Amino acid sequence: MATRIRVGACAGVSLLALASAAAAQDHSHHGQHAAAPAEAPHASHAMTSPYGAWAMSRDASGTSWQPDSGEHAGIHTVRGDWTVMTHALLNLTYDTQSGPRGGDKTFASGMLMTTARRDFDDGSTLNLRAMLSPDPLMGKSGYPLLLAAGETANGVDPLVDRQHPHDFFMELSASYSKRLSEKDSLYGYIGLPGEPAFGPPAFMHRMSAMDSPEAPITHHWLDSTHIVFGVTTLGWAHDRFKIETSAFKGREPDEERWGIDEPKLDSWSVRASWNPSSDWALQASYADVSAPEQLEPDEDETKWSASVLHTRRLGETGWWSSTLAWGRKTNSHDESKDGWLLESALHPNDRWTVFARAERIETDELVPGDHGGHGPLYTVGKASVGAVRDWRIAPRVRFGLGALYAMNRVPDALEPIYGGDPDGGMVFMRLKID
Repeated sequence: MATRIRVGACAGVSLLALASAAAAQDHSHHGQHAAAPAEAPHASHAMTSPYGAWAMSRDASGTSWQPDSGEHAGIHTVRGDWTVMTHALLNLTYDTQSGPRGGDKTFASGMLMTTARRDFDDGSTLNLRAMLSPDPLMGKSGYPLLLAAGETANGVDPLVDRQHPHDFFMELSASYSKRLSEKDSLYGYIGLPGEPAFGPPAFMHRMSAMDSPEAPITHHWLDSTHIVFGVTTLGWAHDRFKIETSAFKGREPDEERWGIDEPKLDSWSVRASWNPSSDWALQASYADVSAPEQLEPDEDETKWSASVLHTRRLGETGWWSSTLAWGRKTNSHDESKDGWLLESALHPNDRWTVFARAERIETDELVPGDHGGHGPLYTVGKASVGAVRDWRIAPRVRFGLGALYAMNRVPDALEPIYGGDPDGGMVFMRLKID
């Protein structure tokens, strides 16, 4: 416990120091329309992606794409030949889930991300990125979240009706890109941990999801690979289209959330992405995953994903962003389970954000089988709605208060153990530095 308190205190000091720096200087931009700092080297590249000649606002988690109309926020500074970007989000949440399988918990979550970029005269770019999370402070069993399942708290029992904490090291990656023409580029990406080329942007990076403090129950259908300990990606992009392939470690992170797992490249994926206009981003992807679950090491899995993201700008500071996504997991016995997600967030001004989500999954992880492992297959659903009010307390710092309410739907066979169709809610405060 003393170690967790010390780490939490260090994280708090780091965020306060970053907030002070943000208030003291503003070598920064917000959104896609800001100008590059005049002193930045290679100014022609400063506001483009480190992967190619498109706007930085198109980049999301890993090497995934969102609509060009999305935001790319952060505090930018120049250090010699390097451009450094930093932003942070810290949530303090009280969570209550009803019914016999529910519970209550207060927890901290969020992330601190820093990138360092260097552009070279030959049109190539080196980009380093680190992302850290306070999630391990919530404990190995994570927080109550009805109908969620995945990973383990102790290496023996699966986490069910709980969302697992993410690792302290969410990403430590490097990429190198080379522009071949005004519209073409090649890039390579490595991470320990990192995110392979599969699925839409991870939920904490999607504009339609990032303001909600709860993880979607479709997480393990769409983006559970956003933290893998060992990934290499090679991609080619032409204007608004790209194709990329990854080799990565299939095993999900273990219950030791503070360290770095041993890397291994035993799985692969391929993803095609297309942004037909500034407001749209489409992707389709496939992954062949080796032994993803620690408790079932003999089970491999194939995964499919397809998604459509839409973002529309509203005036100078407003936006409306939505995601429609589908994922399928098929195990070694050719048993398939589908997951669907529709979510949307409306940010009409600098003060308010309203968000909503609807999900439907086919899952066999809610009730254990007769001899352990997965049990019967059930179709369950969930819908949630919430809002957050922000106050700008410094030029680059916002403080917010928010809440959400969630309704869960289970089939008749599960109603006795869930107490009918249970509900849940969260209230939260947050600090955003961007």
